[in-house]
Amino acid sequence: MSATSEVPAGFRNAAGDRGPIRLVTEGFNDVRSRRRLVRYLVQADIHKRGADTLLGNIWWVLDPLLQMVVYVVFLSIIVTNRPEDYPLFVFAAILPWKWFSASMTDATTSIVRQDQLIKQIQFPKIVLPFAAVYSGIANFAFGMIPLFILLLLFYRDRLTPNLLFIAPIAGVQFVFTLALGFIVSAINVFFRDLGNVARHVLRLWFYLSPGLYSMALLEHSALFEKSPTLTTLVNLNPFAILFTAYRSVIYGTDVPQGPPMAPDWAALGLLLGGSLVLLALTTLVFKRLEPSFAKVL
Repeated sequence: MSATSEVPAGFRNAAGDRGPIRLVTEGFNDVRSRRRLVRYLVQADIHKRGADTLLGNIWWVLDPLLQMVVYVVFLSIIVTNRPEDYPLFVFAAILPWKWFSASMTDATTSIVRQDQLIKQIQFPKIVLPFAAVYSGIANFAFGMIPLFILLLLFYRDRLTPNLLFIAPIAGVQFVFTLALGFIVSAINVFFRDLGNVARHVLRLWFYLSPGLYSMALLEHSALFEKSPTLTTLVNLNPFAILFTAYRSVIYGTDVPQGPPMAPDWAALGLLLGGSLVLLALTTLVFKRLEPSFAKVL
């Protein structure tokens, strides 16, 4: 018996009879028409996070600060050529990365965590990874609190209107994260080891991204000066663009040292365009695989 024969006819038709454009449109409509369900899932996730730990959601304020301290202390020992005001330099990358890594971890298991619900109730499963990624926005907002504390206490010269550009930069990151969230949540239904692999991939991804160092320092290193191709590959890393954008509006430039400024809108526009294409592709894959979820789970 095929997997599609055990699911409702509506889902069989969606997976088998409709073309790619119809499936992608249906995926977007599924999320839009289930706004109340998404809101409920997001609220439940935020409440659960707050109830599961002693400090609750306050941990989202403390955790990036503690990570910043660890990296600054460790790198102060082994690295001498650090940018000026290094704590803020590192924090401007830790904050968006914590949002991304937490969202990816939650999205990966968003389908398999709701296996009993999926077996009992018919609803578009795409709302599950969407809610997992969307709830990360609230956590990212909590992370703005320690950022403004740092700026008010130690870096008042960097309190500029450019901080308002954090919102559109975060919007680009959300689209990119959502695209990856759809695909990892669907694949994890069939390959449960993906969650373990993803943790190591995310850790490696962060160290290969300019989170603890600047793109300017990397591009002026001997290895990259000898290999322009390597520089191009690094620049294609989405978080090379995102980290640079966040640093531009929060920290400024490091080589030479300059005040906060507007991000590179052209680079962000290219990343947004690529993320939208990726989102359409991963939505298509998700809708193709969706009819098999109930049987596999």
